[in-house]
Amino acid sequence: MARMHWVGFSFLTLALVGCVPQEKYNAARLALEAANERLASADRKAEAAAREADAYKKQLDLLAANSGNQSGLVTNLTQQLTELSARYADLDAKYQNSLNSKGEVVVLPAPLNDALTAFANANPDLVDFDSSKGIVKFKSDVTFNLGSAEVRPEARNAIAQFAQILNSAAAAGYELQVAGHTDSTRVNNPATVKAGHHDNWYLSSHRAIAVGKELQAQRVDPKRIAVVGYADQHPVATNGTEAGRAANRRVEVLILPTQVRSGGSDTAAAPGETAAPRAAAAPRRGAPLNKDSTAGAAVDRGPVDNK
Repeated sequence: MARMHWVGFSFLTLALVGCVPQEKYNAARLALEAANERLASADRKAEAAAREADAYKKQLDLLAANSGNQSGLVTNLTQQLTELSARYADLDAKYQNSLNSKGEVVVLPAPLNDALTAFANANPDLVDFDSSKGIVKFKSDVTFNLGSAEVRPEARNAIAQFAQILNSAAAAGYELQVAGHTDSTRVNNPATVKAGHHDNWYLSSHRAIAVGKELQAQRVDPKRIAVVGYADQHPVATNGTEAGRAANRRVEVLILPTQVRSGGSDTAAAPGETAAPRAAAAPRRGAPLNKDSTAGAAVDRGPVDNK
């Protein structure tokens, strides 16, 4: 009986002794799992921090690289602006000199002057010629469609005749300046803006370029040609009347009393590419008058809707 009590006590003791290590084991295991989780969380945060640091480094490197590129770009653009400003100043000086020349000054040789006079007389609706200044003026309302910088077919034919005179022996050595002008009415037609003529500066420049391209297409040496747009800054008449505004809308070709200086030659240049001519569109009856419209020029209607 005593032995049975001892055996039972032994089993109870073993059971009690065995329960303590299991509890400690469970507690240790839970602590270990918690520590592992904290470690994994710390690893994830460290990896995220490393990725963020790497992203910041890449951004800094990119900014540094772009800073160098932008600095070079700004320098290049500044140099181009300086060159263009100098060229514009030279063109404007030549233009002003031509405008300020007096009637008694002989600008062009007599054969050339006579040929240009005959040309203007043959195209009175399209061209005016100021013999005292050597300026041939193409009227924009006839030279271009409404809101367009594309030369109309009839004007293209006249420019071809003009180019023959410019390529003649009497004129082949002279420099040419093509200057576009508009009236003071603002460009506000969405179709005109969509075509790239955002304001009168663009429109005057684009029309000057168009005439210059037509001259090149007719074998006028491009080395002789400069183009410039003056918008509404050099009016020849009041902008308070339709007749005055029509006179201000023009493209002038100045035959400068200076010889071609760089690479000039009497040899004609190869013709450039030109766009296929389009039929001129007539204004609709009852439509608002456009600043390029010739209709109603004799009647002052005030400023009208622009191209």
